[in-house]
Amino acid sequence: MAPSQQNTKTLVREGAIGFVLGAVGGCALGATVTPVNKAMTEIVSGSLLKPVKDGVRTVGPLGLGTLLGATALTTAMTAAIAGVTVAALTALLLIRLKRRRTGRANLDGFMSIAAGLAAALSTTSCGAALGVIIETLILRSGVVALLSALGIFTVLKTFIHVIVQLTCREWECCGILQVTAEAEEQEQKKLEALEAEQRERVTVEIEQRIIAFETEKRIEGEDGLDYRTAWKAKQQEREEIEKLRREAVELAVQQRTIQERLTKVVAKYVEFLAFSGIPMTVTAAVTAGFGIFGFGDYRFVFVVLLALVLSMAFILMRSMHLNFWMFTGCVGMFATFAIAVLTVHAGQEAVEVSLRMQKAGQVLSKENITAQMDQRASLEAIAAGFFVSKMCQVGLGASVGGPLDPKVLDKVIVGASMSTVAIISVVETLSVVLGVGGVTGALLGALGAAGVSLGAATAVAVQWSTLTGTISTTAGMLFGALATGQWDIVNTGLQVLVAYMFAMINPY
Repeated sequence: MAPSQQNTKTLVREGAIGFVLGAVGGCALGATVTPVNKAMTEIVSGSLLKPVKDGVRTVGPLGLGTLLGATALTTAMTAAIAGVTVAALTALLLIRLKRRRTGRANLDGFMSIAAGLAAALSTTSCGAALGVIIETLILRSGVVALLSALGIFTVLKTFIHVIVQLTCREWECCGILQVTAEAEEQEQKKLEALEAEQRERVTVEIEQRIIAFETEKRIEGEDGLDYRTAWKAKQQEREEIEKLRREAVELAVQQRTIQERLTKVVAKYVEFLAFSGIPMTVTAAVTAGFGIFGFGDYRFVFVVLLALVLSMAFILMRSMHLNFWMFTGCVGMFATFAIAVLTVHAGQEAVEVSLRMQKAGQVLSKENITAQMDQRASLEAIAAGFFVSKMCQVGLGASVGGPLDPKVLDKVIVGASMSTVAIISVVETLSVVLGVGGVTGALLGALGAAGVSLGAATAVAVQWSTLTGTISTTAGMLFGALATGQWDIVNTGLQVLVAYMFAMINPY
């Protein structure tokens, strides 16, 4: 076959496979569009909108935007971290159980499936629980209660981080992260027993040969042939024992490597959980504090907020060791600031519309104008909070799916897409029990699974040897998301872009 024909076949093959894999990942993302939009519609048309509107008068539009933004991003980050941490602990537990039962770490697909299911279940349940808590706090105590909840949760996360750091020492974390020394010793004892038994047999045979020579029995003909055959058999047995010994050593090294990596994942994500929300919480506390004391509508609050955001970003980004939580904390802080700006801008737009209506001859009271401002600001804060939390969850999911082993990326894409559909089906079935807040939080699990699928598809796109495979995979992602969701090219393109950015980051 000519080289040009071979290259053409390679291009077509990479393009077809890449497009199919990208389309599967994109379909997972597109499947989340309708349920997420439905959840947001229920919030803005239900009982939650009134306390949010009251929050505009209490903490001001800037305070409302930062509070809702920090709450939405903290919830998304916590749900994603819970999924990754539980998946890592599940994998560690299964490795240890397999070594105890079989003496060998058969790292087959069962462990990957179990870890994936544990991640999906924990992310969904954590998001649902946080959603129910947030809904209850807003309905009972108003938006201001979110400020105290963020502060308490920040302290609690720091306490969890300290506990994990103290217990996760020398491969030990609550009795799970232990090096399986007993299984290794048992394997070593078996090999040593086989080797000792073989040495004993060889010694006995040598003694028998010496006695035979002493009694002047000559080893000739068939006796010599039997002796050489037996000696070759013993040599093969020694080689087999040596092979088993090498496999045992490689297995032990592999075991330690996997445990070390999984332990590092747990430590990194617990650190991420503890510190990533601090910049957002500080931003929300400062702006909400100004609003509570009656300065929420003053322009200097915006200047203070901007200076605070820039100074914290400068301090974090100037760090000698830029950790993953620092990067995501800065991104979340700027997203919170953007939500606050959009909330203020929506209120100002309502004022401009009211002024134009008054110039046109319509009579509007000050109460009506204020009500329209609160309405527009509240709707914008909720919509922006939904948008950034969705982007955050997709990005964090992509950061999990991107760095995975290239050999399993296709399975991860399909498995995560199936998990997305399964989570959406379960959430829709239990929507009456979960309520609006529970459904909204539980959908974070579906968004996280879709992000994992997108991240794996992004990794596939980058790893192709030709540009055709990369373009085809990206086109498949966009086509799948648009075909199964809504034909919103800007929104879908932003999500794919976020997936690309986070999939290229290795948080470990």
